[in-house]
Amino acid sequence: MQDLKPLHDAILSGDAKTAKETTQQALAAGADPLKLVQEYMVPAMGEVGRRFECNEYFVPELLLSARAMKAALELIRPLLIASGAQPVGRVALGTVKGDLHDIGKNLVGAMLEGGGYEVLDLGVNVTPEQFVAAVKEKGANIVAMSALLTTTMPAMRTTVDALKTAGVRDKVKILIGGAPITQRYAEEIGADGFTESAAGAVGLAKKVVA
Repeated sequence: MQDLKPLHDAILSGDAKTAKETTQQALAAGADPLKLVQEYMVPAMGEVGRRFECNEYFVPELLLSARAMKAALELIRPLLIASGAQPVGRVALGTVKGDLHDIGKNLVGAMLEGGGYEVLDLGVNVTPEQFVAAVKEKGANIVAMSALLTTTMPAMRTTVDALKTAGVRDKVKILIGGAPITQRYAEEIGADGFTESAAGAVGLAKKVVA
């Protein structure tokens, strides 16, 4: 049996080339794609998140680890889909209308993918209608919104209202985050959860879905 610890270590150190090569070799040797994700990749991203929370890792390290995770996932995802393996959840992710900031959103997306979620990245300047469409047409069961400006925060409330109007609010959990966002604001607009950091997104998603 091939030693797959290098895959874990490559994601931890942000080495995308090694992560991809190790994954290719493992799959060629008949490794179970789901096992690679659950036993090596998810724990690696969990450790990345822990180090980020403890200020041992910073945004550059987080981005490198996310890139390494993505490189390995690109090879594994088609195999998981073909085998009928279900993601933990499907997340419609985006920065709200009027806001063009995407670093925080991209970090959250990477952490969620690392946690076994399928991420539908809607990009930046996302309208309430686009979030609604992702729930209705793509079957997202989590809506994750980011805002970095106080002036764009109201778009979160508008999106929550649009989901209610469309009759799908009870089908999704709504998570929000970004520099000006607080737990109080989340409660005020009727969101299900708030996280201060990208690293906390996976734990929050698991908590609200459970």
